[in-house]
Amino acid sequence: MDKEMLRKRIEVAAGRRMADAVIKNCKVVNVYTGEIQEGDIALCDGRIAGVGEYEGRQVFDGAGCYAVPGFIDSHIHIESAFVTPEEISRLLVPHGATTIIADPHEIVNVCGIDGMNYMLDAAREAALDIKYMLPSCVPATPFEHAGAVIDAEAMKAPIKNERILGLGEYMNFPGVTGAAESDLDKLMVAAESGKLIDGHSPGLSGKDLNAYAGAGIHTDHECSTLEEMKDRLARGMYVLMRQGSACHNLRDLVVGVTPVNSRRCLLCSDDRQPKTIFEEGHLDNHLRICVEEGIDPVTAVQMASLNAAECFGLKDRGAIAPGLRADIVLVNNLKEFEVQKVWIEGKLVSQEGKYLPEVVRKDITPVMGSVHVKDFSADRLRMNLKSGHVHVIEILPGGVVTGKGVADVNLTKEGDFKYDKDADVVKIAVVERHHNTGNVAVGLLRGYGIKEGAVALSIAHDSHNIIAVGVSNEEIAFAIEQLIAQTGGVVLVKSGQVIDRMPLPVGGIMSDRSGEWVDEKLTSLHETAFKELGVSQNVEPIMTLCFMSLPVIPELKLTDMGLFDVTKFEFISVEAE
Repeated sequence: MDKEMLRKRIEVAAGRRMADAVIKNCKVVNVYTGEIQEGDIALCDGRIAGVGEYEGRQVFDGAGCYAVPGFIDSHIHIESAFVTPEEISRLLVPHGATTIIADPHEIVNVCGIDGMNYMLDAAREAALDIKYMLPSCVPATPFEHAGAVIDAEAMKAPIKNERILGLGEYMNFPGVTGAAESDLDKLMVAAESGKLIDGHSPGLSGKDLNAYAGAGIHTDHECSTLEEMKDRLARGMYVLMRQGSACHNLRDLVVGVTPVNSRRCLLCSDDRQPKTIFEEGHLDNHLRICVEEGIDPVTAVQMASLNAAECFGLKDRGAIAPGLRADIVLVNNLKEFEVQKVWIEGKLVSQEGKYLPEVVRKDITPVMGSVHVKDFSADRLRMNLKSGHVHVIEILPGGVVTGKGVADVNLTKEGDFKYDKDADVVKIAVVERHHNTGNVAVGLLRGYGIKEGAVALSIAHDSHNIIAVGVSNEEIAFAIEQLIAQTGGVVLVKSGQVIDRMPLPVGGIMSDRSGEWVDEKLTSLHETAFKELGVSQNVEPIMTLCFMSLPVIPELKLTDMGLFDVTKFEFISVEAE
């Protein structure tokens, strides 16, 4: 801002000069005082000049709606929607989002700093203001091969970017509480740059939680109980109450919000798939839930705006007040929160659910071609078991936690697993796809229900190697080979034929198509998996597999390095004692 712009803003605010635009006939929610006032909102060069009686060169009729600050999602993974930053903008802005704090953990685990740079570049094409956190755990664990290694030294350059607010969710809380050398180095990068650190510490308590918070961890979105929430608030941490497509914690936690602690409580999605956005919305849905659970509407709006702005040091937004960014949302009332219009930096970007800007997409070439597999064939899937008494990964309903089961299975004379259509146990494989290591690990899965064919995908948290499941080596191998040929995504096969697929050319984890296309493809994949392959109706066919190789969530998982017992923190044999 130069002096003349400052002069103009002052003169507009003082009423001596006409505003660029004025929003009239609305009820303005003041998140500083908790009051609601009648008045005009004057806009000047993308900022709010004032609230009162104003005239402008352009006039918008608020039609008696409530004007609230633009919504800020305090923690979200864009990649979990399977769309790019430009597209997530198109999906979220009509629901009142004006800023999101995104953690590109998934694409950086695949593509490294090139993935981070792509996300930054693509965000420039979005009307939505996308701020980023620099992923802190790449790889997430040493028990699998990711596409990159981002150590403290590699963090020093990107963390200086003003659009990167700090380090993303610090999942390796044992490394923090144990003062591991490499983790101390990463924490120091954040401290020396004056940047924030997001937390991720499910189940942590007592002195270990003191150590975690004392290390400078600023937030946590992994609270699932009131006790966890209270423990973190008591230690000065912000609690990000999550309501995503996979995890639904908001209703359980919001009952713990009080007039005293509410200003340390924020709203977040973590993950939000297109289907959820189309059916439920975004933070507008969070706000409806808060009010349904008895939270004062203005307090709820604070949690969706001002609290997040203060938490992440965004001093130029979070309220409707002079000098702040003109990020404004008109809603029908403070109960339903139906979004009528959205302004970002004074520009009308959504009206009656329609995203107004043209969607311009960034070139995805830097993050294409991420599938690199060496020496794969059906022979790599053969098991050499001496006993049919085996460990199985047990799918448990309602989440991503798995059980450590035991089963007695049939073997071929060579000791390979032999599928039995009357038993719900099938072969599962993970194939390293980043560095041509040739790693292939094979295990057994119970509870998925597949009775024919195979499913293969390149979305497998957190390292996103290829994961596949099926009824025979030949079907699994064919699915994997077809997935490699389409450079990632999802493939369903039956009797040696591809029966459905969803290409994901952006790092093998995101589409360059619309959210509607992604939603239609996911719906089709689900229907095909249920009807053609016999996958259990109680299982989400794609997302369930995505988490079968995540070695930080109990109890038994399969990575490209082998079968991993998360409770014991060690690799184990498929054969059980």
